[in-house]
Amino acid sequence: MDDLYRDEILEHYRRPHNFGTLPEPDASFEGSNPLCGDRITVMLDIGEDGRITDVAFTGRGCAISQASASMLTDEVRGRTLEDLAMLQNQYVLDLLGIEISPARLKCALLSIDTLKKALTDGRDPAPGTAESRA
Repeated sequence: MDDLYRDEILEHYRRPHNFGTLPEPDASFEGSNPLCGDRITVMLDIGEDGRITDVAFTGRGCAISQASASMLTDEVRGRTLEDLAMLQNQYVLDLLGIEISPARLKCALLSIDTLKKALTDGRDPAPGTAESRA
């Protein structure tokens, strides 16, 4: 069974889904793993109803970090901000479907860490709010 998942990971690495940029994202964040040099930037367009209307990522790194970003971005489109805030690290590990060694765990979780930081640190405050005037 691991071979099937390995093939899927390699396919996402070679032909990542949602790879590219959004012209004017509502939220974005660049995350990195300084231990190995992996980098991912996640960009999100958020509709007025709080749903993700578009998602993209760019980056470079190992097959695990890039495949997890590709797989995760497939899953977030159409979800609400509340749904995304509740995602746990295990969700990405389940998407990958293989046993991840402790040394590769940061690679596997870079995508979800970056997504969550885009939602908290990388979001443009709504115009006219106290946050936008700070």
